[in-house]
Amino acid sequence: MKEFLTLIIVIVVTGIIYWGVEPFAHSQMHPKVAPADYNFSDLAPINANGNAINGKDIVFANCIACHSIKKEGVESPFSDTDALAAYGVVPPDLSSAGFIYEKNFLGNVIKDIAVATKQTHKFDGNHPMPSYNWMSDQEIADIVAYLQSIAPKSMSNKEVFMDACVRCHDIKYDKIYAAGGLKTYLEAKVPDLSMMIRSRDIEYLHTFINDPQKHLEGTAMPRVGLSEEAEKQVIAYIESVGDSKKSERESLGYKLVIFMVVMGIVAYLWKRKIWRDTH
Repeated sequence: MKEFLTLIIVIVVTGIIYWGVEPFAHSQMHPKVAPADYNFSDLAPINANGNAINGKDIVFANCIACHSIKKEGVESPFSDTDALAAYGVVPPDLSSAGFIYEKNFLGNVIKDIAVATKQTHKFDGNHPMPSYNWMSDQEIADIVAYLQSIAPKSMSNKEVFMDACVRCHDIKYDKIYAAGGLKTYLEAKVPDLSMMIRSRDIEYLHTFINDPQKHLEGTAMPRVGLSEEAEKQVIAYIESVGDSKKSERESLGYKLVIFMVVMGIVAYLWKRKIWRDTH
């Protein structure tokens, strides 16, 4: 009976520490932030219905001087070396922009990329991509409509990650290394994402990718502007690389708990028998 009371006390004290102290410590290390906003409600809406045909003309007149659109057979006008020398970065291909980015965010990137990505503290009128705020909402909506019309209807998780993240981030566990010079241009230490799924929880990753400033005010990482579905695909890919044994591990966890409970009962009954025979 004495041992049983001791066990109860240990369980109660452990419970108080875990459910009392641990959540408090977690709240101090990871303060609560507003949930992810996939409508990017801080950005002004582009009030126009886009016309993809007109958008193509505007894109070919204004965008392909820097960007490639390989889906349309448009190659970059520069080699990577020349682009790095001219801009400090390699402008991204636009083939999948209409798929991975949220529609209104994409329009605001065209209008003023530093504002849309929350990088005005980093770029004061010197962002490598110029602002097109001289365009009308109709023209911007037409560009977005065109980019959406040529975008793939679906992409694999890895393909979304490659187009959304690899300009800055390595993922060495899958032999992927950042390309495009943006890591150097931002002048910041950019983490490898191979094990990020194990060091940060899913909620943190969603809110951080959606708006890094919520967690790290002043960080050089831009707000990426992914749609909710594209963001889920990015995290799913990171999980597939950094936690490929998740389902196996979780199924083994339940079996281990059951094993420990059974062995605990056996040990308790064995202890009672030994002490009964002793006395």
